[in-house]
Amino acid sequence: MSADIRVELPAGAPSPRAALLLDTKCTLGEGATWCAKTGRFYWTDIEGARLWRYDPSDGSSTSWPMTERLGTFALCADPDYLLLGLATHLAFFNPATGETQRIVDVEPGMNTRVNDGRCDRQGRFVFGTKDEGSPLQAVGGFYRLNHDLSLERLPLPAPAISNSIAFSPDGATMYYCDSPAREIRTCDYRADGSIANDRVFTALTDASGEPDGSAIDSDGGLWNAQWGGRRVVRYGPDGVETERVEVPTAQPSCVAFGGLPTGLPTGLPTGRPPARAELGTLYVTSARIGLDAAALADDPGAGGVFIATPARQGLPEPVFQGSPR
Repeated sequence: MSADIRVELPAGAPSPRAALLLDTKCTLGEGATWCAKTGRFYWTDIEGARLWRYDPSDGSSTSWPMTERLGTFALCADPDYLLLGLATHLAFFNPATGETQRIVDVEPGMNTRVNDGRCDRQGRFVFGTKDEGSPLQAVGGFYRLNHDLSLERLPLPAPAISNSIAFSPDGATMYYCDSPAREIRTCDYRADGSIANDRVFTALTDASGEPDGSAIDSDGGLWNAQWGGRRVVRYGPDGVETERVEVPTAQPSCVAFGGLPTGLPTGLPTGRPPARAELGTLYVTSARIGLDAAALADDPGAGGVFIATPARQGLPEPVFQGSPR
């Protein structure tokens, strides 16, 4: 399947404003993930129950239908597989064959679903859930899938909507949030998996927006997509905002650093050393869910993938080290 490709990054530099790259019109785009090994970008349309992949070398895109809503996923050390966080369970998925291997149910019997997730620096998959009820209640949890495929609940506050899971470059700090609380939290995260010193990292001060998906740059800064705020904000390791990127859509949802697509204006200043340019493009997913006809008319790129070129470098995404049985 292909999607419209519309790249209109301005000259001058580095870009403080994102531009529409892929007009995919995802209902709920999420899970921005760059595969450094293959040079491809992956994301999910949660409500569309579809996994997407974009190849910036030729502009092609591919998607796979899922048996359930796909809340999150991770790259695997085994290149034949991805780890899926489907609505009710975790599974391995082979994109080439369509084979799915169920691993474990998540919160069976509860009105919740799997939501945000990232691998820690040790290659374990850390993820959270969200409440499916109305009004939202903080009844979900944060979990870790270990290398041996055992699942454990982490001793963190229960979220209504888990998001912003990310890890510092040295792996010693974990970030996460409960989006409606409008703050991002952090904790000490030890190599043995133990957690301590849970605390507030930063609180949103803008009148609008909630923290959604995050990524870490090579300097240890956290880049957070802010749902309803039309922006991505970078916070330094001390929790202080250092810069932001305007996103021309109402609901940016997740971010990842990856490679520069082909077809950009010649000589586009990127503000980064050429040797590391493969992780200098910020990819931003977005959503259309909840927008009425009038809002969509004013927001034609909603549900698309956007890119910007900040003067920062990303880090290779850790991969899950467990294997299918």
